[in-house]
Amino acid sequence: MIVRAPTVHASLPLPHFLLALAVVVVWGSNFVVMALTLAKLPPLLFAALRFTVAFLPAALFLRRPRVPFGTLASYGIAIGVGQFALLYIAMTRFISPGVASLVLQTQVFFTIGIALVLLRERVVAYQWAALALAASGIALIAAHTEGDATPLGLALSLCAALGWASGNVIAKRARPDDMLAFTVWSSVFAVPPLFALSFAFEGAPAIAAGVRSADAWTWAAVLFQGWGNTIFGYGAWNWLLARHPVATIAPLSLFVPVVGMGAAAWVIGEALPAWKLGAAALVIAGLAVNALWPRLRFR
Repeated sequence: MIVRAPTVHASLPLPHFLLALAVVVVWGSNFVVMALTLAKLPPLLFAALRFTVAFLPAALFLRRPRVPFGTLASYGIAIGVGQFALLYIAMTRFISPGVASLVLQTQVFFTIGIALVLLRERVVAYQWAALALAASGIALIAAHTEGDATPLGLALSLCAALGWASGNVIAKRARPDDMLAFTVWSSVFAVPPLFALSFAFEGAPAIAAGVRSADAWTWAAVLFQGWGNTIFGYGAWNWLLARHPVATIAPLSLFVPVVGMGAAAWVIGEALPAWKLGAAALVIAGLAVNALWPRLRFR
């Protein structure tokens, strides 16, 4: 069934688009921060500390949102364990920051697919075109990894993308009264399993060694993970998801690998050949179609 494109009232307002852009810039640049921090801290410990910081002290100032504990727990575990535990493990030595930022964006397709089945949302023609453009850019990069990713790294990153997509749909269905509080209070449910997994698989000696080797920059990075990346990033992202169709918001995250590859090239010298620039142009073109087409058609 062909669905008519929405009017300007259904398009993404400019302030909302700029908020989404700020989120993806934070998320994209964060891949370099994660890579540098993982040189000091074991991945599961790093994830546990991230969500501890995201919960405290913010939870002392924010009332628990009016959603069931099961919803908070499912979101916290999907994002904390399903996304970041697997992503951090992949980034230790199995995938480079730039390529990780790319592969994780397959969450767009997982998110839209889950939303089509569970939320009965529909994707209109211009959104399919935007996804096709962006997907072609992702496919171009995936075809030229050139040793920047191992099969295990790709598999872990794809599973992390599925965890993120599951979290997106959980947040969309929950529609909490306070998205910031939802993000903060769900974080506590990620902490116990992450610490348990860290003790089980990384061991107390590795945890102690990681804490001893951590310097001021490492702890600043942990704070940035909890406050900037989780509280601001996921709080704003969930707020946007609650107000717009998934197919409108989710593709905006395809800009993350553009920022991620640029930051990786600038900070740690990850290669940025012409084909990567071409792929980034395709991703940006997809974003432009998704964000601007409804407004241009209306005019």
